[in-house]
Amino acid sequence: MFDVGIIDFAVFEGSDEFVGMGSVKLPDKNQKVVSMSGAGIGGDVEVPISGHYDAMSVEMSFRTYSERVAVLREHRLHTIELRAAQQHEDPVTGELDVSEVKHVMVVVPKGASGGTVAPASASDITLAFSVRYWATFINGKKVDEIDQLNRIDVINGVDYNAAVRKALGR
Repeated sequence: MFDVGIIDFAVFEGSDEFVGMGSVKLPDKNQKVVSMSGAGIGGDVEVPISGHYDAMSVEMSFRTYSERVAVLREHRLHTIELRAAQQHEDPVTGELDVSEVKHVMVVVPKGASGGTVAPASASDITLAFSVRYWATFINGKKVDEIDQLNRIDVINGVDYNAAVRKALGR
């Protein structure tokens, strides 16, 4: 099987679906690193620190500014669920398959673009959010989860911070 692409997606806050939404730019997952150098090391080596990530941001683009978009600008935590249908193809048999990918994020609004106002066009409003929590599920199985406030760092189903929480008595 090879991955073809995203067929379509939907974004929800609770049961409210944001129909006509333009796109979502998911956060980057960049681990914090320390630089090591010294005896026996030929130069500098970056070492990622388990469970520590740079601040994550998500951007959501909308065709127009509406009351429903204004709700997402409210200064509070928002639980967002992004569901995507991804197409795959078997190059031998030609069979097509669809997988379900779901991203669940707890976000706080931090900015908005004003967009554009012009005849016969979309406004292209973009909202920016700080991500507090992010979990990804593929076909119902949790594969990734980042919760910096609770020291959870799941990658491909393995919690790399479980030993850290245990060492800290949590």
